[in-house]
Amino acid sequence: MRLKLFLFSLLALIMGGTAHAQDDNGITDVSAASNITYASGVTPAADPENTLLLDLSTGGRVTIRLRPDAAPNHVERIKTLARQGFYNGIIFHRVIDGFMAQTGDPTGTGQGGSELPNIAAEFSTLPHVRGTVSMARATDPNSANSQFYIMFMPNLGLDHNYTAFGRVVSGMEYVDIIPRGEPPANPARIIRASIAADNVPPPTAAEIAAMTQPAANSQAAALDAALGAAAADDTPQ
Repeated sequence: MRLKLFLFSLLALIMGGTAHAQDDNGITDVSAASNITYASGVTPAADPENTLLLDLSTGGRVTIRLRPDAAPNHVERIKTLARQGFYNGIIFHRVIDGFMAQTGDPTGTGQGGSELPNIAAEFSTLPHVRGTVSMARATDPNSANSQFYIMFMPNLGLDHNYTAFGRVVSGMEYVDIIPRGEPPANPARIIRASIAADNVPPPTAAEIAAMTQPAANSQAAALDAALGAAAADDTPQ
């Protein structure tokens, strides 16, 4: 069974130390990779082809500056899925106050992904600060696929253990009000994801209403699926 994809670093958040991972046998340290890309710490100039736009059900558009200089394969994956409409309607299924908001799973359970193959890690010097966008994965560093998270607060224990591929440059206020929970009782969702170069307009009020009205029913189904999967999967969480 596919391992549940989620951040394995809550101990780093609590203890302020090195990021940890959980495997089938318990908690194990994850050592920093030796092959690190030294990306510039300066946010690059606006580039529509490398700008991800997330229209959220929380009320507005989030603009994310992508960093192909740091994680070219991850950026290409995000752009491909956004252009396919993969992220449209997906909920934020794991949202931890003071930590991060995670999304990108079409099942809403934390166990799903796209039909594309997993991506090899691209660790870099980009820090996990407020607004950083990074890929979620299982214990295997090369298991990232479609799920990603946005940092509410800095957590440098994630550096060199998770692939950061961008940062929010506007609209962080819409991220801040994403409902908390694992999963949230009434989750926020991505109404539409697009690349700025494609000039996709924000969703209309009718589109937003159509996307958000069934949230309760779909979340109930996702929760049932998550409970069933948890009963069958003994991976520590």
